[in-house]
Amino acid sequence: MESRISDPNLISESDASLDTSLRPVSFADYSGQSDIKDAISIMVQAAQKRKGSLDHILLYGPPGLGKTTLARIIGSELGSDLRITSGPALERAGDLAAIITNLSDGDILFIDEIHRLNKLVQETLYPAMEDHAIDLVVGKGPSARTIRLDLPKFTVVGATTRIGLLNAPIRDRFGGLFRLEFYGIDDLVKIILRSASVMDIELPIDSAEAIAARSRGTPRIANRLLRRVRDYADVKNDGVITLEEVLQTCNTLGVDEHGLDVIDQKYLHSLINNFKGGPTGVETIAASLSEDQGTIEDVVEPFLLTQGYIQKTPRGREVTQKGKDKVARWNFL
Repeated sequence: MESRISDPNLISESDASLDTSLRPVSFADYSGQSDIKDAISIMVQAAQKRKGSLDHILLYGPPGLGKTTLARIIGSELGSDLRITSGPALERAGDLAAIITNLSDGDILFIDEIHRLNKLVQETLYPAMEDHAIDLVVGKGPSARTIRLDLPKFTVVGATTRIGLLNAPIRDRFGGLFRLEFYGIDDLVKIILRSASVMDIELPIDSAEAIAARSRGTPRIANRLLRRVRDYADVKNDGVITLEEVLQTCNTLGVDEHGLDVIDQKYLHSLINNFKGGPTGVETIAASLSEDQGTIEDVVEPFLLTQGYIQKTPRGREVTQKGKDKVARWNFL
């Protein structure tokens, strides 16, 4: 897949380090997702009042919306240690056991991409979440035996972009399931201005609004665009950011006024020109774009769907009239 400024999964090592410094550390500093933030805050306060462990929490939705940030805030608000891992990193039940047997009461275990846990690891996690115990097999063959280890009362915070791939038994063990939605412009402006302040950037409000409008409702993309605008301004305008620098940066990156980039344009053009607007299966669309089907479903389509450029039907994807108008405008320009 070609490099995309608007791919929320894509992040360089240097940007990852900066992203960490830009993350809010409390619910008060966290902009957007108000209902989810309030619900989780109440869960945290209730656990503190009871002096017990927090119920397990599952966060799901498109990438870049703040699932990891929320997990960090939960740990910070509870004053608990946060252990971070991911589904692909836990290849064997022993990998999971090594982590959870070293947790303490009240600790938070954050599992990113939890839907990618293999079946054996998920089955090991069931009793750990529900009974705070884990069954281990010792030895091999006829002499093998099972021992049960008691575990501390820890909390699992899981994050996934594809909740449908998570087994129902493990999904049912979460006390709170929350879907993160794309952000509105006002919340994105607050996030961008806060990030600019942390980065010691003087950013006019009209520039922040222009960046927000092109961020696909995603804070991670907003912060990435802000960094690229800073780079452009440093080179072209002695570090002074104006609306002109924002527009020129986005033009250079191939991002239009609504946040659609080259891949989005190829998607809509292909669906209209090659498949008469659909309906067309996602496998066929992915093949026509030489893209991975998972990338199309997880990164490209969610924003196009929420913005009303395409729709899903039982027979496949179709371009809406809004999508056709968008392509016609691109062709006119």
